[in-house]
Amino acid sequence: MVKAPIIKEGYTFIAIALLAAFLVGFTVSPYWAVVPGILAIFFAFFFRNPKREIPTDTSLIVSPADGTVMGIVEVDDDDFVNEPCNKVIIFLSVFDVHINRSPIAGKIKLQQYTCGRFIPAYKDDVGFENERHTIGIENENIRVIVTQIAGILARRIVSWVTLDDILQKGERYGLIKFASCTELVIPKSVEIVVQKGEKVKGGETVIGRINK
Repeated sequence: MVKAPIIKEGYTFIAIALLAAFLVGFTVSPYWAVVPGILAIFFAFFFRNPKREIPTDTSLIVSPADGTVMGIVEVDDDDFVNEPCNKVIIFLSVFDVHINRSPIAGKIKLQQYTCGRFIPAYKDDVGFENERHTIGIENENIRVIVTQIAGILARRIVSWVTLDDILQKGERYGLIKFASCTELVIPKSVEIVVQKGEKVKGGETVIGRINK
């Protein structure tokens, strides 16, 4: 599991911005170096990797991402979950942490990457038209699907996992670079405890409760 305060994918962006600040300050003016300097600070902020308190109760499903719940919609019958579901849609602004976390403990039994467009992540069709990466996770109690969706600024989805990998609840498994959207598909039997418009934190905020 990644434990550094800034994830490794951010180092290149930060280094380039700092190099630009040095070159601009040396060849043009120290005043102009402020712009790439601020950009370096933004990249350090964007690629931050905060610690989270993960709920240990096995009946709780946690948020796969930081952001705002943009909607909760019904899904008639998902092929992987194989029963009627609800889909929780989470929008991530550029100010949110963009690391994705596993909503449950389990094994990855489905993985699919789909090329697509880069329309704004808050649009209704974003989950169907944009670049996205989907994983299906299962354990002895439940199957869920998490989809990372690229936005108008997010041009690359990063995954640190593959099929048959075992994830702990709240474990970091991927990243979407810049504004994006994450979708969580769970069975209708799960009691959803968040509402549209609510702010959530990946790995920490409880999205739903499995009714045993």
